Amino acid sequence: MTKFTFQISKELSKDALEEGRRLFAGENTFLKGVVAIDGLPLPNRTEICFAGRSNVGKSSLLNAVTGRKALARTSNTPGRTQEINFFSIGEKFYLVDLPGYGFAEAPLAVVKKWQNLLKLYLSGRQTLRRAFVLIDARHGIKKVDHEILSALDKSAVTFQIVLTKTDKIKSPDFSALIKSVSDDLSSHSAAYPEIIITSSNTGLGIPDLRSAIATLE
Repeated sequence: MTKFTFQISKELSKDALEEGRRLFAGENTFLKGVVAIDGLPLPNRTEICFAGRSNVGKSSLLNAVTGRKALARTSNTPGRTQEINFFSIGEKFYLVDLPGYGFAEAPLAVVKKWQNLLKLYLSGRQTLRRAFVLIDARHGIKKVDHEILSALDKSAVTFQIVLTKTDKIKSPDFSALIKSVSDDLSSHSAAYPEIIITSSNTGLGIPDLRSAIATLE
């Protein structure tokens, strides 16, 4: 297996940043929530998805990326997102918010249903270009994250790590965090070798994430 060197995403050119800004400057709307695989919209657009543990900050990051304060509902209750939510980004992209995995305040049967839907989507969606897997910077990659990363490996879906809540960690801890995440990623064949650091509170990394999405058309 080829061993990649993982690094923080490089400083982008003005043109790349502008491309990302333009993509999300247009109309961004909620399309539909899907609770079964036969409810998926037609695969006629480029899709990217956000995945992550429950309460990792997916909805907050989605709102920050789109520039819409309430496009995605946020909650302090882990596991509130119980379906695959599709958002139209302009006329060419679907941005997909997946159910949080790991802890969820829901009956076991419901959690298993979410998990099965998640696996079916990740393994069979031909228009899915990249999964952005959100990792809480305070905790790093956990066992439950490796499970979804391994599923992405098996499905040959390229994924890129996005560190969230980086404003909540101290600077001396950051280098150790990056090394730990890089070491954890070295065993995953589908990992994209750049890590995006973000904070929904401060806006850190939001332009970088927009640009990363825009280049996937």
